Amino acid sequence: MKPPARFLCVHALQTVPFANLNRDDTNSVKTVQYGGVLRTRVSSQCWKRAVRTDLQQRIADSALRTRRIGERVACLLTKERDWPEDLAARAGAHLAAASGIKFELEEKDKQVQANKVIGNALVYVPQTAVAELADVAAEHRAELEKAKDIKKSSDKSVLPKDKVTAILRTRNGAINLFGRMLAEVDDAGVDGAVQVAHAMTTHPTDIEIDYFSAVDDVTDDWNDSTGSGHMGHAEFSAGTFYRYATIDLKELADNLGAADAASARELAEAFLHSFIRSLPQAKKNSTAPNTVPDLIHLTVRADRPLSLAAAFEKPVRMAADGGYAAASRDTLAQYADAVNTFMGDDGILLAGWTGLDAKDHPGLGDRRPSLNQLVTAALTAAFAPSGSGAAA
Repeated sequence: MKPPARFLCVHALQTVPFANLNRDDTNSVKTVQYGGVLRTRVSSQCWKRAVRTDLQQRIADSALRTRRIGERVACLLTKERDWPEDLAARAGAHLAAASGIKFELEEKDKQVQANKVIGNALVYVPQTAVAELADVAAEHRAELEKAKDIKKSSDKSVLPKDKVTAILRTRNGAINLFGRMLAEVDDAGVDGAVQVAHAMTTHPTDIEIDYFSAVDDVTDDWNDSTGSGHMGHAEFSAGTFYRYATIDLKELADNLGAADAASARELAEAFLHSFIRSLPQAKKNSTAPNTVPDLIHLTVRADRPLSLAAAFEKPVRMAADGGYAAASRDTLAQYADAVNTFMGDDGILLAGWTGLDAKDHPGLGDRRPSLNQLVTAALTAAFAPSGSGAAA
């Protein structure tokens, strides 16, 4: 009998043209030194946001991450339930105080704004939580009308803390996948079932400086100047990226409840498609780097997650006729084959791949004609009844 599946790993090679998918605090391309050479890097936080945004559309269930949950509720009360603005703002502040999360009062024009609170911690809740919190405020409207304004974190709220914090503990699919850190509310933390690596190029990259200018149309029409209305510069790079993520199927089952295998499979499928198809949106209007992966490799494992990033510790060399993509695919397949020979493949329940390459890569397992067929095969192996897919 085969051991139960524990991890579903996804590896992608994706060639991105002239772009800056992820910038640092100086607007420079993010990089990493690996194998003694400089590579372009896209942080896991950056790509996870792109994945999460796409996933929420797929499952039609959004989550909200904010330090201004009280303000968001106040906005709903004002615009959708016709509350006076001052009372709605007071309700939002009392909700913030009832949450137990410390906050600061917002300042505007050097004046502290009573009832305008900004939490010291981000809350991450389903979008439905906003309406649920508004319902709590509505139940206690009479008390709010008589209550004092909230002026500091220690002020006592007239709203029930147990109801507010219970709503802040609620989850949806995105939270069950990506997890949640909220130490200020007891039992609100959720261990993420997904691990996402920083993407990096398989080869050295050079950072290009793009100088640009913008023409002032009025000046241009009058023909009295050859100067520009604005000048500046930005950094860009290009290359073939290795991307990796894994789903801990047991953690996902624990988050959902072990009996809910159907939801676990649905979320795993949505995550795979979102990870494969998503792209960070930085500089999208000026670069439009809307490529798709060259190759996708999926494995279902019973033992441990396994990244193949070490395949590129020695940077890939450009082909004689140009390009890094083909050599990157060959290197990945050769390394995967070598690792499986060295470590043994008894922990692999399925290995497969698909891509744009006409060449076969047996080191990556069986080739599937399309992405949908590869994902379906991986999910069938991961959630097979013999191993329950997500059982320990």
